[in-house]
Amino acid sequence: MNTTQKKIIISPLNWGLGHATRCVPLINELLKNNFIPIIASDGIALSFLKKEFSALESLELPSYHISYGKNLKVKLLFQIPRVLKAIKKEHKIISDFVLKNKEIVGVISDNRFGVRSNLVHSVYVTHQINVLSGGTTFLTSYFHQKIIKKFDECWVPDNENSEFSGKLSSTKKKINLKYIGVLSRFKKEELTKNIDILVIISGPESNRTFLENKLISEFKNDKRKIIFVLGKVELEQREWTSENITFYNYLLSHQLQNFINSSEMIICRSGYSSIMDLAVLGKKVFLIPTENQPEQEYLSKYLEEKKIAPSSDIKNFTKENLCKLKDYKGLYSVETDLKSDLKSELISFLHGKRKL
Repeated sequence: MNTTQKKIIISPLNWGLGHATRCVPLINELLKNNFIPIIASDGIALSFLKKEFSALESLELPSYHISYGKNLKVKLLFQIPRVLKAIKKEHKIISDFVLKNKEIVGVISDNRFGVRSNLVHSVYVTHQINVLSGGTTFLTSYFHQKIIKKFDECWVPDNENSEFSGKLSSTKKKINLKYIGVLSRFKKEELTKNIDILVIISGPESNRTFLENKLISEFKNDKRKIIFVLGKVELEQREWTSENITFYNYLLSHQLQNFINSSEMIICRSGYSSIMDLAVLGKKVFLIPTENQPEQEYLSKYLEEKKIAPSSDIKNFTKENLCKLKDYKGLYSVETDLKSDLKSELISFLHGKRKL
C-alpha cells in the first residue's frame, strides 16, 4: 500500500448497524479517489465494517453503551455522565492519533460527538439536526446543534427538501449544512422475485430479540418463502432453517442487496438508513418502529401519511397487516451519484492540507 496516500478517519456510531452501513458508500468513494480510509468505531458497527473492508486499518473507540426503556428521557438522563466520559475519551484517542499520523487529512464522524480534530477538516454526518424528545425537543435539538457547530461541516444524507427525513433535518438555523443526497450501499437490479417476505431485524437489545421472537411466532406455519436476516454480526456467518423460515445471523452488503432485489416485500425497522436503502431499490416495505425511539416512530408516521409505507407498533402487528401494502406506493429514490454529487464535497477538503 502506498504510504504517501492521504488517510481519512471514518467513524460511525455503534447503535444498530444503520450508521455503519451508510458509511459503506462513503468508504467506497474514498477508495475510488485514492484515499486510505481508517475505520474507527466499536461493537457490531466496527465488526461489520471490518468484515466489509478486511484490508483496512481500524481503530477501536470506547462504547457509549446507550440503552433505553419505556421512559426514554429519564433513561438517557441517567446515562449522560457515562456517555460524556466516552465522548471525552474518544476525542482524546482521535486527537492523539491524528497528531501522530501526519498523513491523515480529514475526519468523517457519523453521529460520534467526540470524533473530530482541530488539526484536520472534520465533518459530521447526520439526518437529525432536530432530535425529537417530546416536550423537550427544543432542548435536545439545541444541544445537538451545539455539537454540530464544533465540526467544520455537517453532511445531511437527504435531498434539500428533506424528502425522507422530514422535520428531522429541516432547519433555518445557521449551521454549515450540506445536503449530499440519499446514501445507500446498494444498487438496484431486476432479479426474479423468488422471496415472498424478507424480514430484516436490527437495532439494540432487548428490542431486537423481542422483534425477532414476535415475527417468528407470527409467521410460524406460513406457506410462503420467508427469510429472516437477524442483524447479529458474529464471528462466523451462519444459515439455518426452522420449519418454513430460513435464517441468517447476518449478511454482507452484496448478499443483502441480492436478497432485497429478489423480494416481493420487506418488513423492517423504520431506521433512516434502512429507508434510504429501500428507497434506492424501489421496494414495498412494512415498517415497525423501535418502541420508545421517537425518531423511528416519527419516520414511520411521516411515510405512512405520505402513503409511501404502512406501519404498526410491534404489539399490534399481525401478518394480515401486510395486505395494506397494496394501498401504498412504496419507497423510491433516484440513487445519489457519489461520483458527481459527493465527489466535489470530498475533494474540497480531503485534498486540503492539515490545519497545523
